Amino acid sequence: MVEKKEQWGSRWGFIAASIGMAIGTGNIWRFPRVAAKNGGGPFIIAWTVALLVWSIPLLMGEMIIGKKTRLGTIGSFRDFLGEKFTWMGTWIASVCLLIMFYYSVVMGWCMKYFTLSVTGAFRSGIGINETERIWKTFTTAPSQTILFHFIAMSIAGFIIYRGVTKGIERASKVMIPTLFVLLLSSLFRAVTLPGAAQGLEYLFSPKLHMLADPRIWLEAFTQSAWSTGAGWGFIITYAVYTKDNEDIGGNCMIMGFGNNVGALIAGMTVLPAIFALSPSLEFANDALSAGNQGITFIYLAQLFSKMPAGGFLAALFFLTMSIAALSSLLPMIEVGVRNVMDMGLDRNKSTLIVVIGGFLLGIPSAYSLDFLNNQDWVWGVGLLVSGLFVAIALIKYGLEELRQREINIPTADFHVGVWWTACIRFFPILFIIITGWWVLQAISWYPDTWWYPFEVSSVGTIGAWWIVIVSFALVTQKYFVKKIMRGTLNDSLQGKVYEKE
Repeated sequence: MVEKKEQWGSRWGFIAASIGMAIGTGNIWRFPRVAAKNGGGPFIIAWTVALLVWSIPLLMGEMIIGKKTRLGTIGSFRDFLGEKFTWMGTWIASVCLLIMFYYSVVMGWCMKYFTLSVTGAFRSGIGINETERIWKTFTTAPSQTILFHFIAMSIAGFIIYRGVTKGIERASKVMIPTLFVLLLSSLFRAVTLPGAAQGLEYLFSPKLHMLADPRIWLEAFTQSAWSTGAGWGFIITYAVYTKDNEDIGGNCMIMGFGNNVGALIAGMTVLPAIFALSPSLEFANDALSAGNQGITFIYLAQLFSKMPAGGFLAALFFLTMSIAALSSLLPMIEVGVRNVMDMGLDRNKSTLIVVIGGFLLGIPSAYSLDFLNNQDWVWGVGLLVSGLFVAIALIKYGLEELRQREINIPTADFHVGVWWTACIRFFPILFIIITGWWVLQAISWYPDTWWYPFEVSSVGTIGAWWIVIVSFALVTQKYFVKKIMRGTLNDSLQGKVYEKE
């Protein structure tokens, strides 16, 4: 048994860190364009349903696992399900770290553009050709991309190095209110622009007949799964430091809806700005179809130059992006640090190992946009598998027992009904539908070479990478089973694990 040495100082600190985990760059650059592409209002309805059916139930499940085992993802799966399932925890940790390698690069982009904004790079009258040139010049200069990747990892590493209460919690209590203030400030300016109403109409248009389109529901569930961090292993890790009487249902509801509020504010900022400042509807549609990087670093960078005090507002926007990226990068690093700590190293050494390793293994993504986009594609879909593993763990243990004994504790403010049990039980079917849809989409992109592992976004590249990680997880399983110390499972759970084995 291992004594828990670190703990959140307050419930607000845990919630702030968890909301920060969820509100990342995806909420600011992906949500607005995906919502607009899928009809706005109907997408938001489907996305809210997805939050209640997919994301919040999974967040609760993760919190149960981390709170009961008091171990990172690898040890928690070993103790929660039995030794032969340890590889699932290794998969979750590996996927999270593989995302961390390139996500730090993305945070570096945001920081670089903040400095460009402050120094007046986006001057009045600048055109798309010039903002595209700025983007290409930056991303094809490894000395710059690697430098800002290093700065991003260093900032996040310093916070993690300081621990849970003095590092993550203290930083989150500052970052999350600041993030919402910056988002609301940007929102106020965007909606007061002449022509902004068209963007709001685009976002909230009640085209309810579009709810009959399965694609909207698939996009909504995918966006919710990726943006909330459900199934990523974040909450398993953060729950290690929670108090025994923590309200699982109430906390996860706040996390989930906090994420969606942040995304809606971002959508109400980005879309009105695009429609108000675009010279034509065609230009606005081009911006919305330019992908995450294009809409942010090319189109929005150019549109800011059309606004009064545009340089200041651009700096405000990219500062917001930087904080959002940092708040999501922290739990990615902590997932790795917690797993290393479970093998007997202290926080300081564990942090140095993960941060230095993360910097070095992130260099390929800093060097090549194609490599980064490949990793984003492969592990973005891989996160759905991580969520599946969490659901399997909960189903195998016993959903009703967990709901009654772990979620609905006497001190809980929020009572969770049988809908939670039903959602988790239905999760594997949803996984098959959503993952199958993504595979069919990828095949349609590369009808002749969908199997080829060296395409940026092919089915073949997913298969190749996944084989590598599953092989690693299986080969290292015995090592991790013995190396990771035992957690603080109670006697009833320990007995249940032994019975399963």
